[in-house]
Amino acid sequence: MQNKEAQTDNRTLLVFNCHESWVHQLGVLGCKLDIIIGLKGQYLQTWDERMRPIPPNSRLITLPQAQQSKTRYYCIITHNITDLLDIKHRHEPRLLVIHSTIEGRAQEEKSDVTPQNMKEMLNKYLKLIGGHAVAISMLKGKSWGFTKDIVPCAVNADDYLPYSGQTSCGLRVCNFIESRKSILLWDFYTKAFDGIPVRLVGHNPNMRGVRAADSWDHLKRILQSHRFYIHTANPELEDGYNMASLEAMAAGLPILSNRHPTSPIEHGVSGFLSDNPAELRKYANMLLEDKIMATMMGKEAQKRAIEQFSMTRFKEAFLKSIETARHKWGHRKYHW
Repeated sequence: MQNKEAQTDNRTLLVFNCHESWVHQLGVLGCKLDIIIGLKGQYLQTWDERMRPIPPNSRLITLPQAQQSKTRYYCIITHNITDLLDIKHRHEPRLLVIHSTIEGRAQEEKSDVTPQNMKEMLNKYLKLIGGHAVAISMLKGKSWGFTKDIVPCAVNADDYLPYSGQTSCGLRVCNFIESRKSILLWDFYTKAFDGIPVRLVGHNPNMRGVRAADSWDHLKRILQSHRFYIHTANPELEDGYNMASLEAMAAGLPILSNRHPTSPIEHGVSGFLSDNPAELRKYANMLLEDKIMATMMGKEAQKRAIEQFSMTRFKEAFLKSIETARHKWGHRKYHW
């Protein structure tokens, strides 16, 4: 057993940085991490420590350093076809993580390539190189045609502060809202919470008065103090939860949301769900007026987060995904 653990500790993964909160989870795998920063299109050219601290046993490297590294990586973790092309000359297994629906991605990026063409191109390329795809949800896996391996995000309730709910205000954490309004059902959100005190947190340079948390510790204090959390999403484009809403659940906040087939929230138990803006606003007012109710519902939300989105489950499932990627790489038809 000790030899196996030592072997895991000596493995190094090469990881493209997509967003820090997801990459930070990989610290639980027990591997060393080389994390590629300075990628095109990212708003910050290094690791954003306001979102998460750098995972243990990690180092930050540039793409040229990754391309030229003498390290023999156990697996290369990518997030899009650009990442795959950027490391095409390396000779290690590769794993593609699907974070969004193909339709949502096309909308957000205003791509000229049709979703169907994008899907076909990616499927063909992965077959050609012997790559493996894992999706963070079934909705996103189905969208791209990869449904055999689904590994949801995870949270650790022990990372968060005891809920107080002392601030009579709702909370929502979201980056780049302007480019994602359709995905987030923003019109519905604004109608539902018109007149309700809600704090928006995140990197949104075009929205006055909205700013990101100063650090993960700062975000934890914000989660601790606010009364409830809001997540709204188009069921065709996005899941009924995301990393931010799972964090809120782990921190003991009740969740308010539109009705969504993949929502982990049980209506009236761990939060409230409604497709009627006026009804959702009524529920928000109930929680603002009754902190005891919010506390009880938040405890139920926390239980669900612990049961359904545990770090242990993520670790076991994602290590299997890596082994699947290694198997496919070893049996690929195309060799360089």
